[in-house]
Amino acid sequence: MCGRYASSRAPEDLAGLFEAERDPGAGEPGLSWNVAPTDDVWAVLERADRESGEVVRRLRPVRWGLVPSWAKDPAVGSRMINARVETVHEKPAYRRAFTRRRCLLPADGFYEWVAVPAKGSAKAYKQPYFIRPEDAGVMAMAGLYEFWRDPAVQDDDDPAAWLATATIITTEATDQAGRVHPRMPLALDPADYDTWLDPAHQDTADLRALLHTPADGRLAVTAVSTAVNSVRNNGPHLLEPAAV
Repeated sequence: MCGRYASSRAPEDLAGLFEAERDPGAGEPGLSWNVAPTDDVWAVLERADRESGEVVRRLRPVRWGLVPSWAKDPAVGSRMINARVETVHEKPAYRRAFTRRRCLLPADGFYEWVAVPAKGSAKAYKQPYFIRPEDAGVMAMAGLYEFWRDPAVQDDDDPAAWLATATIITTEATDQAGRVHPRMPLALDPADYDTWLDPAHQDTADLRALLHTPADGRLAVTAVSTAVNSVRNNGPHLLEPAAV
């Protein structure tokens, strides 16, 4: 799974990297080195403009944890932060989004943990590792997004009427990452961004073919401070290497 990641690039930098427009009037998630489920995060997606009808690529905030449009309670999103690549195209909660509402979730890298048993007077603990592309480039995690209509808000045009949420697609971990945890987020190759984001491209087999080895297996793994274990901690110091 992917339960925590870092996203510290400024929105103007992300907009340039993904050739996307900033979503007008939308909020702005802050820089974070400890992104947690239900946080607002940046997503890159393509949708038809309401006025012109033209499909536009935008950088906009979404909440991490997908809430299906048919959900009765948005709290379900906290249990839907990840979708397995093996079944994402057929699970009821994800299959419509897989064909029509795909996105990219930019990250610096993600965290996984290894349980360290108690030894002598030292207590058992979980050692976090930060996993990122070897070239320190942006990791464009494949995701799906949905809009949930809040029935408590009467006006459809009220921004509060709609909750935008997303999930991260995960796959089997490779190489260095696989030594830390069996699953990992699936990052797309830049050559595949256009096809993945295009809402008119709805061929399931073609789309699944884009979901292959993340970063071609070229990932760097670094043990970092246990301070990241608490979602209350944040800042670049969380990525500093730790002795293990």
